[in-house]
Amino acid sequence: MDARELADLLPDGVVVADRDGVVRLVSTVAARMLDVEATAAVGAPLADVLALQDTDGRAWLACNRPYDVLPTVTGIPEQSWLLPDGTEVLVSARIHRPALDAGVERVALALRSGRGRARLDRERSDLVATVSHELRSPLTGVKGFVQALLNRWDKLSDDQKKLMLATVAADADRLSRLIVELLDVARIDTGRLQLYPRPADPTLLVGRVVESVRTTTARSLRFEPPDERLEIWADPDKFTQVVTNLVENAVRHGDGEIAVTLAAEPRGEAGEEPAVRLAVQDQGDGIPAELRRQVFTKFWKGGARGGSGLGLYIVGGLTRAHGGTVTIDDASGGGARITVRWPSQAHPVTTDPARPVR
Repeated sequence: MDARELADLLPDGVVVADRDGVVRLVSTVAARMLDVEATAAVGAPLADVLALQDTDGRAWLACNRPYDVLPTVTGIPEQSWLLPDGTEVLVSARIHRPALDAGVERVALALRSGRGRARLDRERSDLVATVSHELRSPLTGVKGFVQALLNRWDKLSDDQKKLMLATVAADADRLSRLIVELLDVARIDTGRLQLYPRPADPTLLVGRVVESVRTTTARSLRFEPPDERLEIWADPDKFTQVVTNLVENAVRHGDGEIAVTLAAEPRGEAGEEPAVRLAVQDQGDGIPAELRRQVFTKFWKGGARGGSGLGLYIVGGLTRAHGGTVTIDDASGGGARITVRWPSQAHPVTTDPARPVR
Protein backbone atom coordinates (compact mmCIF):
# COMPACT_ATOMS: atom_id res chain seq x y z
CA MET A 1 0.00 0.00 0.00
CA ASP A 2 1.52 3.32 -1.08
CA ALA A 3 1.32 6.71 0.66
CA ARG A 4 -1.71 7.83 -1.38
CA GLU A 5 -3.71 4.76 -0.41
CA LEU A 6 -2.79 5.25 3.24
CA ALA A 7 -3.82 8.92 3.11
CA ASP A 8 -7.17 7.94 1.57
CA LEU A 9 -7.92 5.84 4.64
CA LEU A 10 -7.88 8.91 6.86
CA PRO A 11 -11.11 10.80 7.61
CA ASP A 12 -9.39 14.17 7.01
CA GLY A 13 -7.92 15.49 3.81
CA VAL A 14 -4.12 15.38 3.40
CA VAL A 15 -1.84 17.50 1.22
CA VAL A 16 1.95 17.09 1.23
CA ALA A 17 4.43 19.43 -0.48
CA ASP A 18 8.22 19.09 -0.85
CA ARG A 19 11.00 21.54 -0.07
CA ASP A 20 10.31 23.51 -3.24
CA GLY A 21 6.62 24.00 -2.50
CA VAL A 22 5.59 21.41 -5.08
CA VAL A 23 2.66 19.13 -4.22
CA ARG A 24 3.66 15.48 -3.91
CA LEU A 25 0.46 13.99 -2.49
CA VAL A 26 -3.22 14.90 -2.40
CA SER A 27 -5.67 12.50 -0.79
CA THR A 28 -9.12 11.90 -2.26
CA VAL A 29 -10.81 13.76 0.60
CA ALA A 30 -8.54 16.79 0.17
CA ALA A 31 -9.04 16.79 -3.61
CA ARG A 32 -12.80 16.80 -3.13
CA MET A 33 -12.57 19.70 -0.68
CA LEU A 34 -10.24 21.74 -2.87
CA ASP A 35 -12.13 20.86 -6.06
CA VAL A 36 -9.05 19.53 -7.84
CA GLU A 37 -8.10 16.28 -9.54
CA ALA A 38 -5.87 14.35 -7.12
CA THR A 39 -3.46 12.95 -9.71
CA ALA A 40 -3.33 16.16 -11.74
CA ALA A 41 -2.54 18.22 -8.64
CA VAL A 42 0.66 16.25 -7.98
CA GLY A 43 3.55 18.31 -9.37
CA ALA A 44 1.66 21.60 -9.20
CA PRO A 45 2.71 24.49 -6.93
CA LEU A 46 1.20 24.33 -3.48
CA ALA A 47 -0.13 27.87 -3.88
CA ASP A 48 -2.19 26.77 -6.90
CA VAL A 49 -3.65 23.67 -5.23
CA LEU A 50 -4.31 25.13 -1.80
CA ALA A 51 -7.10 27.53 -2.76
CA LEU A 52 -7.90 28.66 0.77
CA GLN A 53 -8.70 32.20 1.87
CA ASP A 54 -9.69 33.94 5.07
CA THR A 55 -12.58 36.37 5.40
CA ASP A 56 -10.29 39.18 4.18
CA GLY A 57 -9.33 37.33 1.00
CA ARG A 58 -5.80 36.44 2.12
CA ALA A 59 -4.36 33.06 1.10
CA TRP A 60 -3.29 30.41 3.62
CA LEU A 61 0.22 30.13 2.20
CA ALA A 62 0.81 33.88 2.22
CA CYS A 63 -0.38 34.28 5.79
CA ASN A 64 1.41 31.33 7.38
CA ARG A 65 4.60 31.16 5.22
CA PRO A 66 5.57 27.63 6.39
CA TYR A 67 8.86 27.70 4.46
CA ASP A 68 10.04 30.89 6.16
CA VAL A 69 9.28 30.20 9.83
CA LEU A 70 11.90 29.86 12.55
CA PRO A 71 13.77 26.52 12.71
CA THR A 72 12.15 25.75 16.08
CA VAL A 73 8.63 25.94 14.64
CA THR A 74 7.38 22.45 13.81
CA GLY A 75 3.75 23.10 13.01
CA ILE A 76 0.91 25.53 12.44
CA PRO A 77 -2.11 25.12 14.73
CA GLU A 78 -5.60 24.50 13.40
CA GLN A 79 -7.18 27.54 11.80
CA SER A 80 -10.47 28.25 10.10
CA TRP A 81 -10.29 28.93 6.35
CA LEU A 82 -12.76 29.16 3.48
CA LEU A 83 -12.88 26.94 0.42
CA PRO A 84 -13.63 28.51 -2.99
CA ASP A 85 -17.34 27.71 -2.52
CA GLY A 86 -17.39 29.50 0.85
CA THR A 87 -17.47 26.33 2.97
CA GLU A 88 -15.46 26.46 6.19
CA VAL A 89 -12.57 24.05 6.54
CA LEU A 90 -10.18 23.63 9.49
CA VAL A 91 -6.52 23.46 8.44
CA SER A 92 -3.45 22.49 10.42
CA ALA A 93 0.08 21.85 9.20
CA ARG A 94 3.22 19.97 10.19
CA ILE A 95 6.63 21.31 9.14
CA HIS A 96 9.37 18.68 8.75
CA ARG A 97 13.11 19.36 8.82
CA PRO A 98 15.90 16.73 8.91
CA ALA A 99 17.69 18.93 11.47
CA LEU A 100 17.31 22.33 13.13
CA ASP A 101 20.01 23.83 10.94
CA ALA A 102 18.48 22.37 7.76
CA GLY A 103 15.78 23.76 5.52
CA VAL A 104 12.18 22.62 5.35
CA GLU A 105 11.96 19.15 3.81
CA ARG A 106 8.20 18.61 3.79
CA VAL A 107 5.02 20.48 4.65
CA ALA A 108 2.04 18.24 5.47
CA LEU A 109 -1.41 19.77 5.79
CA ALA A 110 -4.57 18.26 7.25
CA LEU A 111 -7.96 19.59 6.14
CA ARG A 112 -11.05 18.86 8.22
CA SER A 113 -14.63 19.84 7.55
CA GLY A 114 -15.85 22.71 9.70
CA ARG A 115 -19.34 21.23 10.04
CA GLY A 116 -18.50 19.59 13.35
CA ARG A 117 -17.32 22.85 14.81
CA ALA A 118 -20.35 24.63 13.37
CA ARG A 119 -22.57 22.09 15.09
CA LEU A 120 -20.76 22.65 18.39
CA ASP A 121 -21.12 26.40 17.93
CA ARG A 122 -24.85 25.97 17.37
CA GLU A 123 -25.13 23.81 20.49
CA ARG A 124 -23.31 26.44 22.52
CA SER A 125 -25.59 29.13 21.14
CA ASP A 126 -28.62 26.99 21.93
CA LEU A 127 -27.30 26.48 25.45
CA VAL A 128 -26.78 30.20 26.00
CA ALA A 129 -30.21 31.00 24.59
CA THR A 130 -31.86 28.29 26.70
CA VAL A 131 -30.14 29.31 29.91
CA SER A 132 -30.88 32.99 29.31
CA HIS A 133 -34.56 32.32 28.63
CA GLU A 134 -35.06 29.86 31.49
CA LEU A 135 -33.24 32.04 34.03
CA ARG A 136 -34.92 35.28 33.04
CA SER A 137 -38.47 34.30 34.02
CA PRO A 138 -37.87 33.11 37.60
CA LEU A 139 -35.32 35.85 38.23
CA THR A 140 -37.84 38.45 37.12
CA GLY A 141 -40.36 36.99 39.55
CA VAL A 142 -37.90 36.90 42.42
CA LYS A 143 -36.77 40.47 41.81
CA GLY A 144 -40.33 41.77 41.45
CA PHE A 145 -41.69 40.19 44.61
CA VAL A 146 -38.61 41.05 46.69
CA GLN A 147 -38.83 44.65 45.52
CA ALA A 148 -42.54 44.75 46.42
CA LEU A 149 -41.81 43.36 49.88
CA LEU A 150 -39.09 45.95 50.45
CA ASN A 151 -41.21 48.86 49.26
CA ARG A 152 -44.56 47.91 50.80
CA TRP A 153 -43.70 45.76 53.79
CA ASP A 154 -45.78 47.80 56.26
CA LYS A 155 -48.80 47.89 53.91
CA LEU A 156 -48.94 44.19 53.12
CA SER A 157 -50.93 41.70 55.17
CA ASP A 158 -49.33 38.57 56.57
CA ASP A 159 -51.13 36.44 53.98
CA GLN A 160 -49.83 38.61 51.14
CA LYS A 161 -46.28 38.41 52.50
CA LYS A 162 -46.57 34.65 52.84
CA LEU A 163 -47.82 34.30 49.25
CA MET A 164 -45.01 36.45 47.87
CA LEU A 165 -42.34 34.59 49.84
CA ALA A 166 -43.79 31.25 48.74
CA THR A 167 -43.60 32.41 45.12
CA VAL A 168 -40.00 33.54 45.59
CA ALA A 169 -39.15 30.15 47.12
CA ALA A 170 -40.79 28.33 44.19
CA ASP A 171 -38.86 30.42 41.65
CA ALA A 172 -35.64 29.78 43.55
CA ASP A 173 -36.34 26.03 43.41
CA ARG A 174 -36.88 26.34 39.67
CA LEU A 175 -33.52 28.05 39.25
CA SER A 176 -31.86 25.38 41.36
CA ARG A 177 -33.37 22.59 39.22
CA LEU A 178 -32.17 24.27 36.04
CA ILE A 179 -28.63 24.51 37.39
CA VAL A 180 -28.72 20.82 38.36
CA GLU A 181 -29.95 19.96 34.85
CA LEU A 182 -27.12 21.89 33.22
CA LEU A 183 -24.54 20.21 35.44
CA ASP A 184 -25.96 16.78 34.68
CA VAL A 185 -25.92 17.48 30.94
CA ALA A 186 -22.24 18.42 31.15
CA ARG A 187 -21.45 15.29 33.17
CA ILE A 188 -23.37 13.03 30.80
CA ASP A 189 -21.61 14.56 27.77
CA THR A 190 -18.15 14.13 29.29
CA GLY A 191 -18.72 10.73 30.90
CA ARG A 192 -18.14 12.13 34.38
CA LEU A 193 -21.51 11.31 35.86
CA GLN A 194 -21.15 10.19 39.47
CA LEU A 195 -23.60 7.50 40.58
CA TYR A 196 -24.08 5.80 43.95
CA PRO A 197 -26.41 2.89 43.15
CA ARG A 198 -27.95 0.67 45.82
CA PRO A 199 -31.21 -1.24 46.38
CA ALA A 200 -34.14 1.21 46.40
CA ASP A 201 -37.92 1.12 46.63
CA PRO A 202 -39.33 2.55 43.36
CA THR A 203 -42.90 2.64 44.68
CA LEU A 204 -41.90 4.98 47.48
CA LEU A 205 -39.81 7.21 45.20
CA VAL A 206 -42.42 7.45 42.45
CA GLY A 207 -45.17 8.16 44.99
CA ARG A 208 -43.22 11.08 46.42
CA VAL A 209 -42.66 12.57 42.96
CA VAL A 210 -46.32 12.26 41.98
CA GLU A 211 -47.48 13.91 45.21
CA SER A 212 -44.95 16.72 44.79
CA VAL A 213 -45.96 17.44 41.18
CA ARG A 214 -49.65 17.16 42.05
CA THR A 215 -49.37 20.17 44.35
CA THR A 216 -48.12 22.35 41.49
CA THR A 217 -50.68 21.55 38.78
CA ALA A 218 -54.41 21.35 38.26
CA ARG A 219 -53.98 18.36 35.92
CA SER A 220 -55.20 14.95 37.05
CA LEU A 221 -52.33 12.70 38.13
CA ARG A 222 -53.02 9.03 38.76
CA PHE A 223 -50.56 6.61 40.32
CA GLU A 224 -51.59 3.09 41.18
CA PRO A 225 -48.94 1.45 43.40
CA PRO A 226 -48.28 -2.20 42.52
CA ASP A 227 -49.55 -4.90 44.85
CA GLU A 228 -46.16 -6.53 45.22
CA ARG A 229 -43.01 -5.03 46.71
CA LEU A 230 -40.58 -3.93 44.01
CA GLU A 231 -36.87 -3.19 44.21
CA ILE A 232 -34.50 -1.49 41.79
CA TRP A 233 -30.75 -1.01 41.66
CA ALA A 234 -30.33 2.74 41.40
CA ASP A 235 -28.95 5.96 42.74
CA PRO A 236 -32.19 7.11 44.43
CA ASP A 237 -31.56 10.78 43.67
CA LYS A 238 -31.00 10.08 39.97
CA PHE A 239 -34.02 7.79 39.72
CA THR A 240 -36.13 10.48 41.38
CA GLN A 241 -34.82 12.98 38.82
CA VAL A 242 -35.81 10.65 35.96
CA VAL A 243 -39.33 10.22 37.31
CA THR A 244 -39.71 13.95 37.99
CA ASN A 245 -38.64 14.88 34.45
CA LEU A 246 -41.01 12.32 32.91
CA VAL A 247 -44.03 13.40 34.95
CA GLU A 248 -43.36 17.13 34.52
CA ASN A 249 -42.84 16.61 30.78
CA ALA A 250 -46.21 14.85 30.53
CA VAL A 251 -47.87 17.66 32.48
CA ARG A 252 -46.26 20.35 30.34
CA HIS A 253 -46.67 18.83 26.89
CA GLY A 254 -49.50 16.30 27.21
CA ASP A 255 -53.22 16.63 27.73
CA GLY A 256 -55.84 14.94 29.86
CA GLU A 257 -55.05 12.65 32.76
CA ILE A 258 -51.45 11.66 33.46
CA ALA A 259 -51.14 7.99 34.45
CA VAL A 260 -48.01 6.62 36.14
CA THR A 261 -47.60 2.85 36.50
CA LEU A 262 -45.01 0.51 37.96
CA ALA A 263 -44.73 -3.21 37.26
CA ALA A 264 -42.20 -5.98 37.62
CA GLU A 265 -40.66 -7.59 34.55
CA PRO A 266 -39.33 -11.13 35.06
CA ARG A 267 -36.24 -12.46 33.35
CA GLY A 268 -36.88 -12.33 29.62
CA GLU A 269 -36.58 -15.19 27.14
CA ALA A 270 -33.60 -13.45 25.51
CA GLY A 271 -31.71 -13.50 28.80
CA GLU A 272 -32.62 -10.01 30.01
CA GLU A 273 -32.14 -9.45 33.70
CA PRO A 274 -35.21 -8.87 35.90
CA ALA A 275 -36.30 -5.25 35.82
CA VAL A 276 -38.98 -2.81 36.86
CA ARG A 277 -41.05 -1.09 34.18
CA LEU A 278 -42.05 2.52 34.81
CA ALA A 279 -44.54 4.02 32.36
CA VAL A 280 -45.81 7.60 32.15
CA GLN A 281 -48.59 8.34 29.68
CA ASP A 282 -50.96 11.16 28.82
CA GLN A 283 -54.01 11.65 26.64
CA GLY A 284 -52.61 14.21 24.22
CA ASP A 285 -51.69 13.96 20.54
CA GLY A 286 -48.75 11.64 21.11
CA ILE A 287 -45.31 11.79 19.51
CA PRO A 288 -44.93 10.81 15.81
CA ALA A 289 -42.77 7.74 15.28
CA GLU A 290 -40.27 9.63 13.12
CA LEU A 291 -39.57 12.09 15.96
CA ARG A 292 -39.18 9.66 18.83
CA ARG A 293 -35.40 9.44 18.65
CA GLN A 294 -35.09 13.22 18.50
CA VAL A 295 -37.02 13.57 21.76
CA PHE A 296 -33.96 12.42 23.70
CA THR A 297 -31.55 14.90 22.11
CA LYS A 298 -30.49 18.15 23.75
CA PHE A 299 -32.75 21.18 23.37
CA TRP A 300 -35.52 19.24 21.62
CA LYS A 301 -38.87 20.92 22.16
CA GLY A 302 -42.00 19.39 20.74
CA GLY A 303 -44.39 22.21 21.56
CA ALA A 304 -44.78 25.81 22.57
CA ARG A 305 -45.25 25.23 26.28
CA GLY A 306 -41.76 26.13 27.41
CA GLY A 307 -39.15 24.05 29.15
CA SER A 308 -35.39 23.86 28.78
CA GLY A 309 -35.40 21.02 26.25
CA LEU A 310 -32.99 19.10 28.49
CA GLY A 311 -35.34 16.98 30.61
CA LEU A 312 -35.70 13.95 28.34
CA TYR A 313 -32.03 14.10 27.33
CA ILE A 314 -31.21 13.71 31.02
CA VAL A 315 -33.79 10.92 31.34
CA GLY A 316 -32.06 8.99 28.58
CA GLY A 317 -28.57 9.62 29.94
CA LEU A 318 -29.36 8.65 33.54
CA THR A 319 -31.32 5.58 32.53
CA ARG A 320 -28.58 4.30 30.22
CA ALA A 321 -25.99 4.95 32.91
CA HIS A 322 -27.85 2.50 35.18
CA GLY A 323 -28.12 -0.12 32.45
CA GLY A 324 -31.77 0.60 31.62
CA THR A 325 -33.60 1.53 28.44
CA VAL A 326 -36.18 4.14 27.43
CA THR A 327 -38.83 3.65 24.75
CA ILE A 328 -41.72 5.72 23.39
CA ASP A 329 -44.94 4.33 21.97
CA ASP A 330 -48.62 5.20 21.72
CA ALA A 331 -50.78 5.08 24.82
CA SER A 332 -53.85 2.83 24.65
CA GLY A 333 -56.26 5.76 24.93
CA GLY A 334 -54.30 8.11 22.72
CA GLY A 335 -51.32 10.25 23.66
CA ALA A 336 -47.73 9.26 24.31
CA ARG A 337 -46.38 6.64 26.66
CA ILE A 338 -42.73 6.76 27.75
CA THR A 339 -41.54 3.52 29.31
CA VAL A 340 -38.38 3.11 31.34
CA ARG A 341 -37.03 -0.37 31.97
CA TRP A 342 -34.86 -0.17 35.08
CA PRO A 343 -32.67 -3.04 36.38
CA SER A 344 -33.87 -4.58 39.64
CA GLN A 345 -30.53 -6.23 40.41
CA ALA A 346 -26.98 -4.95 40.76
CA HIS A 347 -25.81 -3.82 37.35
CA PRO A 348 -22.48 -2.28 36.25
CA VAL A 349 -23.04 1.42 35.67
CA THR A 350 -21.84 3.19 32.54
CA THR A 351 -21.44 6.86 31.77
CA ASP A 352 -20.89 6.42 28.04
CA PRO A 353 -22.97 9.17 26.37
CA ALA A 354 -22.77 7.46 22.99
CA ARG A 355 -25.05 4.57 23.88
CA PRO A 356 -28.26 5.03 21.89
CA VAL A 357 -31.80 5.32 23.17
CA ARG A 358 -34.16 2.77 21.65
